[in-house]
Amino acid sequence: MKSVEMKNIIIGTAGHIDHGKTALVGALTGIDTDRLREEKQRGISIDLGFAHLAISENVRLGFVDVPGHERFIKNMLAGVGGIDLVLFVIAADESIKPQTREHFDICRLLGLRHGIVVLTKSDLADPDLLELVRLEVDEFVRGSFLENAPVIAVSSTTGAGIAGLQAEIEKVAASIHEKDASQYFRLPIDRAFSMRGFGTVVTGTLVSGTVRLEQEVELHPGRERVRVRGIQVHASSVEQATAGQRTALNAAGVDAEYLRRGMTLAEAGRFEATRQVDCSFELLSSAKPLKHRAPVHFHAGTAEVEAETRPLQGTDALKPGTRGFVRFLLSEPLLLLPGDRFIVRMFSPVVTIGGGVVLDIAAPRKGSIERLRVLETGTTPEKIARLVGESRHGLGMPELVARTGLLEADIQKALTSAGFVVLASPQFWVLDAAWIAAQLETMHETLKRFHRENPLLAGLSKEQVRSKQLPGAPPWLLDALLARAKTLAVDGETMRLASHKISLKQDETEASAKIENAFRSAGLAVPALAAVLGKSGVESTRARNILQLLLRDKRLIRVSDELVFHASAIQSLRELLANRRGSRFGVPEFKDWTGISRKYAIPLLEFLDRERITRRDGDSRIVL
Repeated sequence: MKSVEMKNIIIGTAGHIDHGKTALVGALTGIDTDRLREEKQRGISIDLGFAHLAISENVRLGFVDVPGHERFIKNMLAGVGGIDLVLFVIAADESIKPQTREHFDICRLLGLRHGIVVLTKSDLADPDLLELVRLEVDEFVRGSFLENAPVIAVSSTTGAGIAGLQAEIEKVAASIHEKDASQYFRLPIDRAFSMRGFGTVVTGTLVSGTVRLEQEVELHPGRERVRVRGIQVHASSVEQATAGQRTALNAAGVDAEYLRRGMTLAEAGRFEATRQVDCSFELLSSAKPLKHRAPVHFHAGTAEVEAETRPLQGTDALKPGTRGFVRFLLSEPLLLLPGDRFIVRMFSPVVTIGGGVVLDIAAPRKGSIERLRVLETGTTPEKIARLVGESRHGLGMPELVARTGLLEADIQKALTSAGFVVLASPQFWVLDAAWIAAQLETMHETLKRFHRENPLLAGLSKEQVRSKQLPGAPPWLLDALLARAKTLAVDGETMRLASHKISLKQDETEASAKIENAFRSAGLAVPALAAVLGKSGVESTRARNILQLLLRDKRLIRVSDELVFHASAIQSLRELLANRRGSRFGVPEFKDWTGISRKYAIPLLEFLDRERITRRDGDSRIVL
C-alpha cells in the first residue's frame, strides 16, 4: 500500500497576556503546553510550549504556544520565527491590548503571510460587545497580512467555535507551502536538556532541509561537530526529520550544559557564524528615531544578542515609519543567512521598534547603497556577480554557499549567465571576467616596464608577480590567469611579454663571448666568478645580467654560489663517470680522475649527488 505523504505545518499563537492562548491550544489538541511549575502556579505562560495535532491523514500540525507578558517577549520571539500560520488571539471581553499590538508588529515584521484571528473567551462577551470587537479588529489589521484573514469566535471553556476553528485551520493549511526540505539543514535550538538514558537532547523547529540518524552536523557559532544519535518528531522516533517539523535530536559529542537557546545546528561544513550583518530595516512609526551607534536587542531565530546600529545612508538617525539599509554589529556571532528575518527591540525601555531582512553577512567595510539594492531585489546571477566582482581573488563554492545559503546546484545554474569565468581545476572557482582582464592588463604593464628597465633579463619570476599583485590568492590562481593571457609568455618559473626578445648590444655580445670562453677554456679548474665578470668589458650590473642569460641558455652551469662551469666541462665529467658506473670511490680518487683540487672536488661531488649521477654512502660515493 502506498504511504501517504505527510504535510507538516507549524502554527504559533500570538496575543496579549491572559487572552487564552494556552487554553486555546489545549482545546484544539488536548495538550497543556504549560510545562513549568511556575507557569501552573501563576496561570501564565513564561516560556515556549509545544503541542501537536493530526487534522487529517496527510496534514499534521505542530503548535508553538508563546508567552504574552511583556517581560517574556524575548521568549515569544524565540518561538515565532519558524511558524507558518499564526493564530492571532484577542480576548472578546478585553479587545486589543498593548502586547496585542507588539505581537502584531512582530508577526508583520517577520513576514508572516498566513493567519487566523481568534476571538477567545466569547462566552464572556455578549453579542453586541463581540460585534464591537470584530469592528475594532477589522480596523486594526487593515492593510496587513491579516486584512482578509478569517475571524473566528471561540470559547475554550465551553468548546463553542472550536470545531469551526479546526475546519478553518485545515482550510488555510491546505494553501500553505511547506518549508523547503531540499535546502541545507538548519535547526535553531529553543531547548536543550539532558535526559537519563539518552544524554543531550535539543529541540527546535526545523526551518530548512532534512536531518537523518547518525548524520554528523555542526553546532554554531563554535562549529563543533555533533552526531545525531536519535530523532523524535511529535514524541515519535523516526529515522529522519524534514523542514516544517517540530524536532527533538539526541546529540552525541556535546554536553547539555554547553548548549543554550539561540545556537543552531546546521549541515556540517557549510556555514560560518557572523558578527556583522547588512540588512534592509523597517523602523516602526511608533518608535523613536534610530540614531547612529544606538544599542539594541537583536532577535533572529531563537537567538537574542546585543547589537550596535550603523545606518548605511549617512550618520543621520533613521526616521520612524521609514525603511533603510542598516548594519548591525553583533556582540556575539550568530549563524545568519541572506533572507533571514529579524526583530530589533530598544535597550530601554525594552520594546519592539522594528525588524527586517538580512542581505549580507560579510560585507566590505564601505559598502554602497547600490550594492545593497542589488542584494535586496536582484536576480540570483546578479547577486552572485556582485559578490564575486567585489572579492579580492574570486570565490570558491564553499564561500558562495556560505555567503548566499543557496544550494550548489542553484549556484551552478546561476553561473551559466554571461560574465562569469568558472574554473573547474585544480578546484572549483568563480571569477569576474572584467577582473581577469584588469589583472592581465596590470601584469602586461608591469612586464613592459620591467623589460624597458632590464633589457638583458628574461623576465620576472612568477613568485614576484604573485606576491605583489595577488597576495593571499590561491597559489594556482596565477597559472589559471596566465592560461588566458595572449600577450604574456611563461618560461618555467619566469614570466615575460610574448613579444620580448633579448637583443644584445655589440659590447654586450663581446662580453658574453669573453665570459663563456673564460669558463670553456678553464675546464673544471674554473676561475673566480667575480674575476671573470670584472674582465668582461662591461659594468658589473650588465655583466651579471649576461651571466644570467648564459645560465638560462644552459651554456654555463652554476654548481654553487661562487662556482660556475661551462656546460662542455660538465658533459665531459658525466661521460667520465658513465664509464665507471657502479664504482665506489672517495674524494682522493675523484681528484685523481679529474686532476682538480679539493676546492672544486667537494662542490662538484655535491652537485653530482643532486643530479643523481652519484650517491653518497658514508665517506665514499657510488656512480649510479
